[in-house]
Amino acid sequence: MKNGRIIVEAELRPTEDEEKVIKAINNIFTYKDMEIIDQGEYKVIRCFSDSYDSLRKFHDLLRKQAILDAARSYFLKRIRGNVLQILLHKQALYQGKISLISWDEESPLGPIKITIESDNINAVIDWLSPQTVRGRPLWERDIPE
Repeated sequence: MKNGRIIVEAELRPTEDEEKVIKAINNIFTYKDMEIIDQGEYKVIRCFSDSYDSLRKFHDLLRKQAILDAARSYFLKRIRGNVLQILLHKQALYQGKISLISWDEESPLGPIKITIESDNINAVIDWLSPQTVRGRPLWERDIPE
């Protein structure tokens, strides 16, 4: 088993369709458990996994969209200790496209947040988005242990 702690969460605003937000999450993440928490004005959909393999769809989309360099640069700037937090544009993700954002406000209905905790966060980044030359990966790593 490839271990890590991964949480994917999104606010569900009153004007949003719950199934569409879940579809956006499903476009990048295979989760073990899901909870929907009522916060009063909105709900939060939170999905969990303890396997990096749950990010396989995300891994593959980064290659399909040919955004490995941009993603790697973005990921390296967003490491805090052993945690990497990624913000994705919710509407783009619903369409099956990755759009990395820096602030919550860049996604009008709120972002989808991926939080990855790992004792070797750099190995996770190397797996998700290896360095490239002219857009081609210099290596492809196995899923981190």
